[in-house]
Amino acid sequence: MHVASRSVAFSLLAALLVTLSAITAWHFQLPERAWFEFQQWHYADQRRERSLWLPDYRAVVQAQVIEGVEDDLSALTYDPDRNSLIAVTNGDPRLLELSLDGRLLRSVRLEGFGDPEAIEYVSRGVYVISDEREQRLLQVEVDEHTSVIDASGVRQLSLGIGRNGNKGFEGLAYDASGRRLFVAKERDPLRIYEIQGFPHADPNEPYAVHVQDDPRRDAGLFVRDLSSLQYDEASGHLLALSDESRLVVELDLVGRPLSSLRLTAGQHGLEADVPQAEGIAMSADGTLYLVSEPNLFYVFRK
Repeated sequence: MHVASRSVAFSLLAALLVTLSAITAWHFQLPERAWFEFQQWHYADQRRERSLWLPDYRAVVQAQVIEGVEDDLSALTYDPDRNSLIAVTNGDPRLLELSLDGRLLRSVRLEGFGDPEAIEYVSRGVYVISDEREQRLLQVEVDEHTSVIDASGVRQLSLGIGRNGNKGFEGLAYDASGRRLFVAKERDPLRIYEIQGFPHADPNEPYAVHVQDDPRRDAGLFVRDLSSLQYDEASGHLLALSDESRLVVELDLVGRPLSSLRLTAGQHGLEADVPQAEGIAMSADGTLYLVSEPNLFYVFRK
């Protein structure tokens, strides 16, 4: 190859690498994440006092296989009445009850649910389940004798916002005092919706649903997707779990990132990356519980 030809080839290669680097940085929002990391540690003392402060959490249980669950474990919520965890599976749709040490306690068959991806505790025996592809929210009731839940017989809310197949409603969180349901759309675009009026608690009240979002706030989230949400009643903060970014981010009252928990090897006591984080829940004492496909269980404590 002539010198001139090699020079042109090297110039083209350099330009290609610069372009790819720029695209990668944009896709992973590396500048925003780097700036957040700097702020997180620079203002650590102030933020620790007014937040959950995720950097203080350490894995005390990791990658524990949940016996009796083969695959497709998705979503997680804490039930304070039963002092247990509730999850769903979507391949063979089921509602699962887990102990706080990760044992399968109960399995309830879900009929008529196309792709259940999230579940959230609302009140005693009442949960909301999201059907991702159909963008339906279903209010279900469960007691000690429930063995099957039929979607055709429960209250439902269909939104159909920006439907694009398997990138729909992936996470739920509930603010009991404010009676607000937070709904995470996985991506394309990534969104956190706030819904009031569903679930409908009082049948004697008018049925009015209000949905709002904040695209500007959501655009500032430096994660590639959203897998699950958790609302902290004490602080009013929201935890957002991202599978693809392997990250949990704490958001303040106006949606600004405050702290984070990395789900990668060497961070927070983790011996290996969390392979596919799908659900996060927090108990009354602040312990964080996390599940990952296919059937893995994690616990984080301060």
